[in-house]
Amino acid sequence: MTEQVLVIAHDDCMSHVTPPGHPEQVARLAAVERGLLGLPLDRQVAPMGATEDVLRCHPQRHIDRIRNALPPSGWAQLDGDTLLSPGSYAAAMRGVGGICHAVDHVLANGTRAFVATRPPGHHAERETAMGFCLFGTVAIAAMRALDHHGLSRVAVLDFDVHHGNGTQDLLWDEPRVRFVSSHQMPLYPGTGHPNERGAHGQITNLPLAAGSGGAQMWAAWQPALEGLRRWQPELILISAGFDAHRDDPLAGLNWTTPDFARLTRAICDLAEECCAGRVVSALEGGYDLAALAESVAAHVTELGRQTA
Repeated sequence: MTEQVLVIAHDDCMSHVTPPGHPEQVARLAAVERGLLGLPLDRQVAPMGATEDVLRCHPQRHIDRIRNALPPSGWAQLDGDTLLSPGSYAAAMRGVGGICHAVDHVLANGTRAFVATRPPGHHAERETAMGFCLFGTVAIAAMRALDHHGLSRVAVLDFDVHHGNGTQDLLWDEPRVRFVSSHQMPLYPGTGHPNERGAHGQITNLPLAAGSGGAQMWAAWQPALEGLRRWQPELILISAGFDAHRDDPLAGLNWTTPDFARLTRAICDLAEECCAGRVVSALEGGYDLAALAESVAAHVTELGRQTA
């Protein structure tokens, strides 16, 4: 049995333009759209994000630094791989607005949502834009669910091939969130060791060796999901990066498209047991365009598959 997945996007996210050859490119959104073709979707437009939501995770000076760095044309470089074009701030704020709207909608209606925006967010630390990311969108969504909606337990699950160092930094002191990240190690950004546990022991890092595939993924994630089942989250947020795919050019894990489907299905089963099926997923990485389209299709299909 399937139902419509809420998909949130905005054309402003194509206005974040990176130089030719940069992997985090506008064409990624076209690949995502190819993956979504033919699926039963409820499409909505991402609103512009509210500064008050960003301020739950980042100080005003971080917002100002990004806005002041926007170039009138061409590109401005924040670090070796994080760049700004004239439309980058609007794109990033659509990501914030989109995921916050998704949280509001899912909590009100009990549906599931996929936020198809860019730039990604899980590397953005409290005062540092890095790794293609400007604002920690999924962490911002977690704090909205807690502080605006009054939830007590939110799970943030990150299966991007790179460690979500920004999400970890933003949620380090937050006992109401459990953050679980699987990622290749060693690999950029160099964080994500198992001994990085958070101020309250609420963070679980699952490093995976280069060359490992679906079997190792499942062996790492299965006990982590069991632990969350005992904790009973009220909402599950996903940092959905698809760069662990064996075809991705930026990493060396050997996941296949069915591996993403299997993990998504397990997360949705957990949500059905714990929180009335409420899941919000947001696009992070994934840089081989064909693999990205396939993986998004598998992921969103599973988001829409309901337990009989």
